[in-house]
Amino acid sequence: MAPQPLNTLQNLLNDALAETPPGRSIWVALSGGLDSCLLLVLAATVCEQADRSLHAIHINHGLQAAALNFEAHCRALCERTNVPLRVVNVAVDTQGEGIEGAARNARYKAFFAHIPTGDTLWLAQHQDDQAETFLLAALRGSGVRGLAGMPFRRDAQGVSLVRPWLAVRRAVIEAAAHANNLPWCEDPTNSDIALDRNRLRHQLLPALRERWPTADEALAGSAAHASEADTLLTEYAQAELMTLSGCRHSIDATALEARSRPRQRLLVRTLCQQQGVPTPPQKRLESLLDQLSARADAAVCVEWQGAQARLWRQRLYLMAPLEPLAPWEASWDGETPLETPLGSLDWQVVLSQPLSQRLRATWRQGGEVIQLAGRGRRDLKRLLQEAEVPPWERERLVVIMQAEACIGVIRPPNELLWQAERVAFSRLSSSV
Repeated sequence: MAPQPLNTLQNLLNDALAETPPGRSIWVALSGGLDSCLLLVLAATVCEQADRSLHAIHINHGLQAAALNFEAHCRALCERTNVPLRVVNVAVDTQGEGIEGAARNARYKAFFAHIPTGDTLWLAQHQDDQAETFLLAALRGSGVRGLAGMPFRRDAQGVSLVRPWLAVRRAVIEAAAHANNLPWCEDPTNSDIALDRNRLRHQLLPALRERWPTADEALAGSAAHASEADTLLTEYAQAELMTLSGCRHSIDATALEARSRPRQRLLVRTLCQQQGVPTPPQKRLESLLDQLSARADAAVCVEWQGAQARLWRQRLYLMAPLEPLAPWEASWDGETPLETPLGSLDWQVVLSQPLSQRLRATWRQGGEVIQLAGRGRRDLKRLLQEAEVPPWERERLVVIMQAEACIGVIRPPNELLWQAERVAFSRLSSSV
């Protein structure tokens, strides 16, 4: 006899719970729709039986009149199941992307901001959702990573995202909801075929299922194959990047250029992933790769949303965009952490003679000279060139002045580059 839908779904939650470290809480992403409401109800049973902590989080996007009704329903359901609920209101910024993508970004940003590090978030996506995601990625011309769709598990920003029902058809979830007499809210936008996912759900996928009844399973299977291929490619690329790596989060651009173009693309995308910055759109990526052979003294900077790539002295640097620095100067006692616009510098200074007046900290202006032990007076500009500090970082250095003498140079967040003769800088963290 085939297992009942409720038993099947509950068993999958037990399996997911068994993989969650003891002492960590489970959170359910509760939208108010059928899938997430059933997930909350069954998660409450599973966690109670296992004596595990359970919470729910509802993100109110404020995009439609029904948003308050969804929030009220989630509050009532959590009260009935005795599950603590956290409601987060977000502002959805649609600049540069569609409403669906912008809402998703706002939602996940809220998840990471409000779920404690180490906890696990359960999401109610299922096999039908995965099939839709695969088709949307294919229609956008996505590569292997995009076609991989949603992973069963992903760790991001200290939170484990788990989709226990990713291999389950929505029909099974719907049958279980009806069998449990579960109340839920119908999103009025679900029937709006102007939205890409809804058009696939209501028009394209039904036609595919009519000809191929197992279309959802097949599409989700293709996503799984793409995910496996992406994982293997990432492992190979990470190993190869180690042979290209060098100083300060950069790789050898000359060696990268010697690779085939497909390999270059893979390596740059993997490097972006390692650095935690968005991967470049195809045209920006090609523009960057075309400039790998630029002259050593050329100032190459290719930017895209959330990231930028710079080429300098045959090395490629990937980073978050650098915002212009406002003028800044601060008086410092040399003993407590020095607060700067780029963060706190945790250093203290020991001078050969008592400090007669407070120290002054400011951005590098140019023309500074520092007296180094055993090396005499050295021009800071020449020292920076010798140390191969990239040009865009030279204006972001903090110089410590005693009267008119430079006694130290620090590169945020906390790297001491030089200290003057008869001056000792020590990290505060090592002295406590």
